[in-house]
Amino acid sequence: MTMLDRMRRHKGWLKWSLGLVVLAFIFLYIPSFLDNRDAASSDEIAMVDGQPITANEFRQTYQSQMQMYRSAYGNVSDRMLRQLGIDQQILGQMVEERAEISAARKRGLTVTDDEVAQYIMSFPAFRENGQFIGEARYRQLLGLRRPPVTPDEFEGQMRRSLLRGKLQSALTGWLTVSDDEVRQEFVRRNEKVKLEVVAILVDKFRNQVQVTDADVAAYFETHKTDYRIGEKRKVHYVAIDAEAMRARVSVAAREAERSYNDNIELYSTPEQVRASHILLKTGEGKDESAVKAKAEALLKQVKGGADFAELAKKNSEDEASAKSGGDLDYFARGPMGPEFDEVAFTAQPGQISDLVKTQFGFHIIKVVDKKPATVKPFEEVKPQIVDQLTYERAQARADELADRVSTEIKKPADIDRVAQANGFKAQDSGFVTREEPIMALGPGPEVSTQIFGMKDGEVAGPIRTQRGWAFLTLAGKDAPHPAKLDEVKDKVREDLVRQKVLEIAQQKAQQIVADTRAGDLQKAAKAAGLEAKTTELVAREAPLPEIGVSPQVDAVAFTLPAGAMSQPIRTDNALVVVKVLEKKDVTPAEFTAAKDKTREDLLNERKNRFFASYMIKARLGMTITVNRQALQRVIGT
Repeated sequence: MTMLDRMRRHKGWLKWSLGLVVLAFIFLYIPSFLDNRDAASSDEIAMVDGQPITANEFRQTYQSQMQMYRSAYGNVSDRMLRQLGIDQQILGQMVEERAEISAARKRGLTVTDDEVAQYIMSFPAFRENGQFIGEARYRQLLGLRRPPVTPDEFEGQMRRSLLRGKLQSALTGWLTVSDDEVRQEFVRRNEKVKLEVVAILVDKFRNQVQVTDADVAAYFETHKTDYRIGEKRKVHYVAIDAEAMRARVSVAAREAERSYNDNIELYSTPEQVRASHILLKTGEGKDESAVKAKAEALLKQVKGGADFAELAKKNSEDEASAKSGGDLDYFARGPMGPEFDEVAFTAQPGQISDLVKTQFGFHIIKVVDKKPATVKPFEEVKPQIVDQLTYERAQARADELADRVSTEIKKPADIDRVAQANGFKAQDSGFVTREEPIMALGPGPEVSTQIFGMKDGEVAGPIRTQRGWAFLTLAGKDAPHPAKLDEVKDKVREDLVRQKVLEIAQQKAQQIVADTRAGDLQKAAKAAGLEAKTTELVAREAPLPEIGVSPQVDAVAFTLPAGAMSQPIRTDNALVVVKVLEKKDVTPAEFTAAKDKTREDLLNERKNRFFASYMIKARLGMTITVNRQALQRVIGT
C-alpha cells in the first residue's frame, strides 16, 4: 500500500503554484522512453556520497531530455547531441540532485509521507472538480507513461524534490532585500531611453593602416613590459581517437533497419492541428458560473459571425496567444490536454466548438488546419542511422579501451608500451601555454588543467578530449620569461594595427562631437560618411544598431538627460557617439504595481547564488564516482 492509499483522510488542499503546474505539465506530456535491453536496471551509473544513480533512472531522464531537444530543434540526431555533451550535462544534473539530497540529510532534514501526499494532491493533473481524482485514476495516469512509472517511483521523485526545496529554504531563508535595492533594480530594468547612435566600426579603417617591421620593432621596444611569455609545458601522450576508429566500424543494413524500427518515433511526425482559442480562466477566487456565462456570451458572438481573432485579443486570458488572435500554431496530441484534444482533433477546419471545459477554464476553439501523421521511409534516413550507429560504436570501443588500459598505465614508460600493444602511436606535443590547445587533442579546459597541474613522473588519464581519450605525462617545462620579439611578433603587429585604427576612429568620433555642437548629429554623421540611426525606447541590455548589446554604452546613455550627447564611447569593436532624444523614467505607480514581483525576483536570484556557492563547497567533501561503462550501455553506445 502506498502513502496515497491514505489520501482520502486529507480534507484540505494546498494552493498550487506555477512551479507545480509546470512540473505536472512535464510529467504528463513527456514523450516515451526508448527501451535499452543492454543495461540492467540495477546497474549503477554513478554513486554520490553513497547514493546510487541507477541505469533505469538515468535512462528515463536521458531519453526525456533528448526528446525535449528534438521537439525544440527538430529531429536532431543523438550523435549531434552527444557531441555537444548533453549526456554529460544530464548526468551532472542528476549528480547535483543527489549531492543536494546528501547535504539535506547531513543537516537532519526529512520529508514525511503526509508532505509528499499533499504535494502530489496539489497537482492540477491529479485534481478534478477541486478534489483528488482517486487512487485508481492516479495509478492509471502514472501507467500512461512509457515505460510506466510506479507510484513508489513517482513518490520517490517527489520526496527528493521536496527535500531539496527544504534544504534551499533552510540555507537561504534568512536572506532579504531592502526597499532601496528593490527600487534600484526596478529602475535598472525598466527605465528607457530613445537614442540617436553613430557607430564608428574600427575595422573599417584597417586598409588605411600600413605597419612595417621597423614599426613593429619600435613598438615592441617601448612596450616590452606588456609582453611576457607564461610557463609552457609539453607532454608525452597517447590518444585513443574515436574518430579514427570509425573507419574500422561497419554497420549492416539489417542493423540500421532494426534501429529504425526500434526508434520509429524519431522519424515520425504525429497528426497535428492548428487552432485558435479564447480562454476564460477558472480557479480559486473566481465564480465559475459567472465565468461560464461570460464564455457563453462570447460563444454567441462568435457563432453570430463576430471576428474570432478580435474577440480573442480583447477577451482571452491566455496571454501568450491572445495577442495573436488566439492562434496556437500547430500542435500534436498531449500538451493542450485531453478535453481540448478531443474537440480539436475531431472538428474540421473552419469549425468552431461549443464551450470546452479543461482544468484551466472554459475554451472556445476554432480549428484552422490539420496535418496528417507522417513517417519518413527507411531509405531516406538510412545514411543518418548508419552514420549515427558508426559514431556510437566507435565511441563505445574508445571508451572500453580507455577503461581497460587505464589499469595498465601507471608510470610514464607504460604509455609507449600500451600504445604499441594496441596499435596507437605515442607522441610528444610542442610546448604550449595554458591557453593553447594541443592540436591533436583539440581545445579543452580539462586537458590544460591536467597538464599544468601535473608533477614530474605523474601520468594523467583517461582524459576526455574532443576526439576520444588521452593519457599523458610531462615531457618538459619552460619557465615564464620576458618575451623576445620573434616569440610575439604577430601579436605585437596586431596590437600596433589596433592602436592605429583606434586613433583614426577616435579622430572621427571627436570630429562628429565637435560638428554636432554647431548643428545636429544626423548632419555631422553624414558629413563623416556615416549614419546616425534612431532607436525606439529601449531598456538596458537592448541591442543597439551595428554594435549589439553594449554595457559601455548603457553605462553612459542612462546617465544623460534628454537632449544631451555623449563623448566618444569605446566598445569592443567601435567608437560610439549617442544622443538621448527621449528618456522615460519609471513612475511611482509602475513601481508600486511591480514592487512585490521585483522583490521576489531579486530575492530568488540572491538565494540561488548563495545556494550554488554553498553546494560547490559541500561537494568538495563528498565522494562522487561515475561508472563510464554502465553509462555508455544506457545511452546505447
